[in-house]
Amino acid sequence: MDSGPPLRDIGCFAVVARHLSFSRAAAELGVSQPAASQAVGRLERVLGVRLFERTSREVHLSPAGKALLPHAEALLESAAVFSAEARRLAATEGGGVRLAYPPLAGGLAARIARRMARHDPPAEVELRPAGRAAAVAALAAGEVTAAVLAAPFPRELTTAARFHVPVGHLAVPAGDPLAGLPCLRPERLTRGRVLMPRERPPGGVWARLAARVPPHRRHVVADEIDDFAAALDLVAAGVGLLPAPLLIVTSVRRDDVAFVPLDADDLRLTYALAWRGERLSAELMALVRTAQECLWTR
Repeated sequence: MDSGPPLRDIGCFAVVARHLSFSRAAAELGVSQPAASQAVGRLERVLGVRLFERTSREVHLSPAGKALLPHAEALLESAAVFSAEARRLAATEGGGVRLAYPPLAGGLAARIARRMARHDPPAEVELRPAGRAAAVAALAAGEVTAAVLAAPFPRELTTAARFHVPVGHLAVPAGDPLAGLPCLRPERLTRGRVLMPRERPPGGVWARLAARVPPHRRHVVADEIDDFAAALDLVAAGVGLLPAPLLIVTSVRRDDVAFVPLDADDLRLTYALAWRGERLSAELMALVRTAQECLWTR
């Protein structure tokens, strides 16, 4: 079977064609200019056509080069996709389960990993802390088996093991007059501004809260707020006030932050285990069952 010209020579041709310069192409490829010229020369000999018209001062694509360039680029793109998929499969085979999770769900992720390690046979779970955007991207790329995500959930993902985290307090700087109030309603805030993420998907907790907080009382601090414990540093520094999930209120103790009850009509974060449906496997189903067991028995 004729294997055709080496892919590296085709890649060199495409880079030279993009720059119309052997020296610039060589610099991008990290090779010497003679090596780039030799690679193109080899390709021309194998193909039996001239790819470039060369003068002492300029390099231009020949008619054959112009006709073959789109095919070369398509071949290189296919090769890149092939390599990426091979890496994904190599990581999947024997690589155990990879679970992405936000900091707020760290306790659940740890329980899942411990319980799966006790399975017969044991299953290794690699934990990967990740914000929402990073977790969704990792799922799309096949870099993780599943992820714990907050609602609303992307339509292309399958979800299970849903659970809710009430958001019933507002973190305020210790000593602030608000700290002495028995309760606060979002629409009646007269001091400070509420820390908000830039990304507020419709139907999510941040979109619902923004609808109740006056615009001049909102303060965007990041694309997303996943690490509530870290965001308390902003509260302590006087940057703004933070709606706090119950998990943070009960687990974090800081002298520079106080938690005031927030009357927000059953405001809560909804999380679930999410994955791409076409990548169903025995390991994934074991992960789902274990997550459900951890939620039922906590």
